[in-house]
Amino acid sequence: MNNRMDQFERAKELFILYHGNTFQMYREGVLEEYKQFDVQQPLEKQWFEELVEKYTKELSIRDWTAADNLAQLASSYKDKAILENVVSFVSRHLMSSDSIVKLMYAERIVEIVKKMKKEIAIELVHKAYKAAAIILEDIMIKPLIVDPGHELANYNLTDKKSLNNRAKKSIEEIKNDLN
Repeated sequence: MNNRMDQFERAKELFILYHGNTFQMYREGVLEEYKQFDVQQPLEKQWFEELVEKYTKELSIRDWTAADNLAQLASSYKDKAILENVVSFVSRHLMSSDSIVKLMYAERIVEIVKKMKKEIAIELVHKAYKAAAIILEDIMIKPLIVDPGHELANYNLTDKKSLNNRAKKSIEEIKNDLN
């Protein structure tokens, strides 16, 4: 019994570590180990849902780690709740954050939509892109605001102009994706 629980814990540990992405497991050489546990789809679905809930609760205006994790989940788990949760958070909280956080969240929204576009309603695509576009336009209009610990160079940015260029690039991606 204890060995079975250990196997279950190891399977879940691998699942969480790789966000359920079997390709990443394969690349890291642990897919065969994971497959040995014979985890059934309903259990994997439960684990995905737990991760979505966990990362949604961790969304913050100080950083975008949870949004990155949700974007990684979207590669393997095409549940509209991922996008709805990020868009809802952004719509309620993000306008008071710094320029870099805004840019990262907008870029994550675009990334998640691209990963899930075929599986979600077009209305949600439009809502998500509208939220991202509002953030991106806000970035370009307002002065550069950078909180301590968010150094521009760490995000391939040098100044307000480079931030605006990246925001414009994301807006172009949205326009191209909608056409």
